[in-house]
Amino acid sequence: MNILDTIVARKKEEVAARKQVTTAEQLKAIPAYQRNCISLKERLASGKTSGIIAEFKRQSPSKGVINNQADVVDVTNAYAQAAAGISVLTDADFFGGSAVDLMRARVQQVPILRKDFMIDTYQIDEAKAMGADVILLIAACLSINEVGEMAAYAKSVGLEVLLEIHDDTELQHICGDVDMIGVNNRNLKTFEVSLGTSLNLIQQLPKDKPAVAESGISSVENIRLLEKAGFKGFLIGENFMKTSEPGMAFLEFVEALQFAR
Repeated sequence: MNILDTIVARKKEEVAARKQVTTAEQLKAIPAYQRNCISLKERLASGKTSGIIAEFKRQSPSKGVINNQADVVDVTNAYAQAAAGISVLTDADFFGGSAVDLMRARVQQVPILRKDFMIDTYQIDEAKAMGADVILLIAACLSINEVGEMAAYAKSVGLEVLLEIHDDTELQHICGDVDMIGVNNRNLKTFEVSLGTSLNLIQQLPKDKPAVAESGISSVENIRLLEKAGFKGFLIGENFMKTSEPGMAFLEFVEALQFAR
């Protein structure tokens, strides 16, 4: 099995175990489930923000530990000053994240993406109960029908959907209930990274769904290139998290981006 298959297999075990502890109905009774979500799609489409979806990520399968010292509230306080949205990893085994990280980040008044490997509608209810505004669906680990069903369910409970693809064979996963299309420049099966993935796919993406470039973005020049190609959003995590002060690294990056624009 490749790493994606391994993660999905483990995720199925996790979800089955969590269902035995907390039912979907119990999740729906949590106060955060009732809150009105903040639209990431609108913020990206407006062009009035940096366009950066700044990510809080402690580790990854490809890089190992990136930063296990940073405090999620301190970092996202800085992110919230200029980010279009914030992404929080909630996968524990492979990324060192947790639901608590997202719930602590919820003090920020910007859209929050639950970054995880979603394979069951139960996780959508979890995301809403945590205080997320957006969920990620990864085409590489879902069928076309599963994307359609999960996107529809997310929309029914008030969440927006970012669909992640990484090649043209996954374009058919795009459906009406998807709000934004992410292009992952990192192949989740091989971990190879190339901005060419985004540049090659942008012209095939629907114009009514903001396009988000993900992974491998490490400079203002990268963003300017992707921006000119038509991308509205830029998901960046490791570039900030690998520093001793991710929040400061983010703010300095945004300042340089604003100057370049």
